[in-house]
Amino acid sequence: MVQESGGGFTEALIPQGTQQKRPALSWGSKIKKKLKTVAPCLGKFRPSVGQCCHQCTPDSLGKKLGQTIPSLGFQNLLSVNETHTRYRGWLVRRVCCVLLVRGCRVYPSPATDRVERVSQSNRVQKALSSPHIAPVGGDTRGSLTRLTPYLPLINTCISPQLLRLVGWVLLKVFGSVFCSVQVNLNHMAPLHKASKQGASLVYVCVPQSIVDYALIPLVLFCHNLRVPYTLCHLQIHNYWLRSVLQRLGVVLLPPGPMTEQEAETDNLYSSVMTSLVGELLCEGQVLSLCVSGESCRGGQWLARIRLSVREGAVPDVHLVPVGISYDCAPNTSTPVGLLSALRCVFSLLCGSRQRGSVRIHFAQPFSLKEMCDTGRCRVDRGRPLQDLLLPTILHTRSDAIFGQRMMSWVLPPRYVPELCQSERDLSIALTLHLIYSTMSCMAVMSTSLVSCLLLHKHRKGVCLSVLCRDVAWLLEEILFRNRDVGFGGSLVGVVYHSLTLLTPHLTLAAHPKDRSDPLIAPHPSLSATLSLSRHAQILSHTFIHEAVGACAVSAMLCEVAGCGGSSRVRGEEIKGDEVRGEMEFDVALCQDELTERALQLTHLLPPGYMPPCQSSHGFALDAVDTLVRCGILVMEEVPRDTPICDFWRKEGTLTWSASDDHSDSDCEEGDARSFKLSQPSQCPELLFFLCSLMAGYLRALCWATEGLDLLDTPLPEAVCLGQIHSHLCDTAQRDRGHYESCSEEMASVTVRTLTDLGVLVEEQQRGCVFLGVSPLFQQTDNRQKLHSFVSQFLYD
Repeated sequence: MVQESGGGFTEALIPQGTQQKRPALSWGSKIKKKLKTVAPCLGKFRPSVGQCCHQCTPDSLGKKLGQTIPSLGFQNLLSVNETHTRYRGWLVRRVCCVLLVRGCRVYPSPATDRVERVSQSNRVQKALSSPHIAPVGGDTRGSLTRLTPYLPLINTCISPQLLRLVGWVLLKVFGSVFCSVQVNLNHMAPLHKASKQGASLVYVCVPQSIVDYALIPLVLFCHNLRVPYTLCHLQIHNYWLRSVLQRLGVVLLPPGPMTEQEAETDNLYSSVMTSLVGELLCEGQVLSLCVSGESCRGGQWLARIRLSVREGAVPDVHLVPVGISYDCAPNTSTPVGLLSALRCVFSLLCGSRQRGSVRIHFAQPFSLKEMCDTGRCRVDRGRPLQDLLLPTILHTRSDAIFGQRMMSWVLPPRYVPELCQSERDLSIALTLHLIYSTMSCMAVMSTSLVSCLLLHKHRKGVCLSVLCRDVAWLLEEILFRNRDVGFGGSLVGVVYHSLTLLTPHLTLAAHPKDRSDPLIAPHPSLSATLSLSRHAQILSHTFIHEAVGACAVSAMLCEVAGCGGSSRVRGEEIKGDEVRGEMEFDVALCQDELTERALQLTHLLPPGYMPPCQSSHGFALDAVDTLVRCGILVMEEVPRDTPICDFWRKEGTLTWSASDDHSDSDCEEGDARSFKLSQPSQCPELLFFLCSLMAGYLRALCWATEGLDLLDTPLPEAVCLGQIHSHLCDTAQRDRGHYESCSEEMASVTVRTLTDLGVLVEEQQRGCVFLGVSPLFQQTDNRQKLHSFVSQFLYD
């Protein structure tokens, strides 16, 4: 794939004819001509992804539904031809898409007496009889009128003819937006088998775009699987659009100006939705929902599904994590009306000039009953983050505090209030597990790979030949970690395809010495940096162990440097910021202290990065071990006078000893291990690259801590979030860079972390949540301590 000779890569990396015909400044338009619509082809054999958790669901893992299925390869959902129909001929080739949707199987979706069953349920009757809802005098009809806004939601059904029509429209629209929608056929076969076993399937994804809500039903429809009822968080006001979506199985919010958070605070809405989910599962219907840790989305639906299983409405449910990866995620707004929906479709079609691919992974289904009822799932309520980290931050305690971080905000107490605490903790653990499983089975796209290199390794620019070399290296590292990629083909084709899609966010220039090898750099603007950061985010999940370990190493090296530790450069010259030669640090890093630093950073990680069935301390140990495996750290060799293993210390006893000290103990503890940085010239560069993967989040925490004195608190939660986001944007503008730290998502995660740390305190005022700076952190010294604690992990 790549040719290399002595001094570097040969000109075989550049297609013939590009060296002399035009200057490199026109290279950007040239690659658009090279790959206008064609994406690199996908190979058949890929890493096996999406398997069940061996700890929480070993029985589901052992079923191996797809083990006996031969490799069927990938299918482009948008490539419809006559082979997908029962007919042949020239006319069939022109109407094959119509014949496909006409021949797809649509399962019946009766909703005849669903309103009566939901309204007569004990849960809804109890909510109607509450003092806040029941009318004066106990009029039953007056109570039932309260159900009027929820009747269209309860009557949501799937119309076969409308589903076929919309399926045909979506195939045409997506054919203009994407060059391919790739589905692994080996993932579809286990779904067919699981659907025949009797238990209902629930598809769970992490939202990236509103297109996610359409892609999952379309894939299942085209593969003759039951189309799911989609639990959607959108608020749509247009009556005609709501009617169409509700006949396609989309369960929307009730009409009105309320948001999902406001709707969940209504006890009647919560009761109706819990009963509706139970009735849908009793009917044998399939559900689809989105989960997100940052926006507290989806946890309430999983809790309701769990309640249905626990109460015996259905014997079991199989959960299916779905990973959807985009070359370029469609930038669409939330449609609230018919006009906005048309604008959304128009924006999709207008963005078709840069057509990327979509990769969909359906993970292995696993049993909800097995995960929750066997006790294998790790359900630890955990400890507040301020209990875990504040003693270390404020220097009131030196040793590490072990435990799991409590994330009760994933399922707030106002959501599904009927849950007991143990069931709420179990639902939170289930939500976190599904977020991690979904992120783990997402494929790494070519644009994500190139964006990560440009943003975190070559921010000041890189030659095309060097970029191709690094793409090949990073691709091998991704596949080594058993993560799938959503592309294939030649290396040059993959890089050209990625650069074509990323051209609006890049700066292209001619190399001063070799005009045939252009320079590529990320554009230093807010929109470009945010776009590249969104693409590269999946790589932070892929290398999270290495990133946490690298930040811990960086923190210890900074502390040693501040204390006068020695480090030197072994090489010939130093030019500006570039180090020529090998960096050599004459310092030993104690394993216990390194693990403690990694543990502290692990507690700060947002949901989705760490498997919830693993302890934080175990994750920190793995983070240090991965640095040894990838060659950044090496074990320090300590010279000894006697062998480590001494067989004859005691007659007739096999005794292991770490030193030659005389002890009466038969079992002696070994000396604490220590590490040193390895000496290959690429080690410092790799270390700094891994540190950069976490820099955006850590820098946002530092900036938000510096801006606490600018907040006139207490403020409503949304207002406080907006002010912190504005402060992050202003700081990035003054810094003239690092715009990846000022996105709305980063601001939301930062506010959540500061709240868990006790820096921001939640208060209930006038029925709303207000945030205020705690008295402890109104003191400048404590804010400086917090800033120093976070900044120690930040490599700049």
